[in-house]
Amino acid sequence: MQEKKTKIICTISDRRCEPEFIRALYEEGMNVVRINSAHTSPESSLEIVNNVRKVSDKIAILIDTKGPEIRLTQMNPESGMTVKAGDSIIIMDNTAGVCGNGLLYTNYDNFVDEVPVRAEILIDDGETCLSVESKDETKLICRACNDAVIKGRKSVNVPDVSIKLPALTARDREFIIWAIENNLDFVAHSFVRSAADLMEIENLIKERNSHLKIISKIENREGVENIDEILEHCYGIMVARGDLGVEMAAEKIPIIQKHIINKCRARKKPVIIATQMLHSMINNPRPTRAEISDIANAIFEYTDAIMLSGETANGKYPVEAVKVMTKVAKEVEREHEPELNIAFKEVTEPIAVVLAKSIVEASLKLPVKAFLIDTQSGRTGRYISAFRPNIPVYAKCYKKHVLRELALSYGIYADFMNPRDTKDDFVKCAVNDMLDSGLVGKDDLIGVLAGSFGDRTGASFIEISTVENMIS
Repeated sequence: MQEKKTKIICTISDRRCEPEFIRALYEEGMNVVRINSAHTSPESSLEIVNNVRKVSDKIAILIDTKGPEIRLTQMNPESGMTVKAGDSIIIMDNTAGVCGNGLLYTNYDNFVDEVPVRAEILIDDGETCLSVESKDETKLICRACNDAVIKGRKSVNVPDVSIKLPALTARDREFIIWAIENNLDFVAHSFVRSAADLMEIENLIKERNSHLKIISKIENREGVENIDEILEHCYGIMVARGDLGVEMAAEKIPIIQKHIINKCRARKKPVIIATQMLHSMINNPRPTRAEISDIANAIFEYTDAIMLSGETANGKYPVEAVKVMTKVAKEVEREHEPELNIAFKEVTEPIAVVLAKSIVEASLKLPVKAFLIDTQSGRTGRYISAFRPNIPVYAKCYKKHVLRELALSYGIYADFMNPRDTKDDFVKCAVNDMLDSGLVGKDDLIGVLAGSFGDRTGASFIEISTVENMIS
C-alpha cells in the first residue's frame, strides 16, 4: 500500500479530544496534533496531551502561542458597532476602555503614537478597513473605507507599519514552560518578526535543558524580510497565510510560500503550509476544487507538512478532511521526482549530505524499494528528506523525542530502536524489523544510510543490496 509522505497537522480543541476521535484522525493520516493556546488553558490542554499519548507515542504535539497581537477591547453593545463608508471613527489609547459610539480602544498602550497618518487599519482579518486621516497626541482620526459591523476583541492589523510589541507575552511564557514540563515536541510562536523575537524562548528552553523545538510562524512583512536570520534560530517554519494575507497583498502570498519552502529545504528545516486549506469542510462534507488545488500546489512545491485548523478543531467533518488531504497527497506524490539540485546552507556534516544525495540519486537508477537510516538527533533524516525522495525512508531513532520530531519531515517514517554495538548488528536487526512488518520482501533492493563512528559524526556510509543479503 502506498504511504503518504507529506505530513498532516490537525488542530485539536479541548471540547473534542476523546482518544477515539484522535485515533480516527491518526488512522486517516494525521502526524502531528496542534493545540492553539489562544483557545485553551494549560489545564484543558493537558487533557489533549494525555489523550494523544493514549493513542500513539509516534504522534508529535505542537503548542501554538497566541503571540504579540493587537486586538480591540470589549465592545458595548456586544452586538457590535455599525459603521458606513465615510463615517468618522476615533481610536484612543486605553487598554481598559470599552469600545462603542464611534470610539475604539486596543490592548496596546502605544497604538496611537506608533500608527502614522495615511496608514490603513484592518479589523477582524480585513473585514473592516479604516484610513488614518489625522492624529494628535491622544487620538487617531480615521475614516471608514467600507460598510461594516465592528465587534469587540477582534484582531487589528496595520500593514507596512512596524509596531513595537513585546516578543513574548506573560501568557506565552506560561504556555512554553508548561510545554517543557509536559514533554511536548514543538512550540509554534506567532508573529515572529526577527531572530530577536526568538531569543527569550531559546533561553527558556536552554535553562530547563529541554528538547522542545521552535517553529517560527511567518505572519507579517518583517517575518518575510528577515526569514534568513529567523531560520538560524528555529527548527522550522510555519507559513501562516491568514494574518500574512492581511498584512501583505494577497497576490504575493503564493510567491512568498514558494520562496520560504525553498529557503527551508536549503537549510534542512521542515516547513508547514497553514490556514484555510479545507476551510469549506468546516461546514460541508466535500471540498471545493480550489482547495484541492491549493493542497496539491503546496505538495508540488515540496512542503513538508500541511495543516488543518478549524476543520478539525470545531468543524462538522474533521475525519473526512484528513481523509481528503491524504488522498490528495498520495495522488500528487506519484508525480514527484526527487529534487537533487539544492544549494545547502549551514551544513554541519557535509559527508552526510553528500551520502544522502548519492543514495537518493542511486534510487533513480536502481529499483530501490525503501531507504533505512539511523539517527541520534534527526539530522540524517532531515538531510535525506530535503532531497524529497520518491520512496519511503524508514528511520530508526535512538531517542523517542527525535522519533516525534521527524513527524514533521517529508517522507520519513520513524520508529524507536535501542542502540546497537556494531554497524552490522544495526543493519541486520533493522532490516529484519522491516521484513517482519511487511514493509519489504526478501528479494527487494533497499538502501541503507547510517553511521558507524558514534552520534557526533552523522551518517558515514551507504549500502545498497537485497534484503536477503543484508540479513544473512
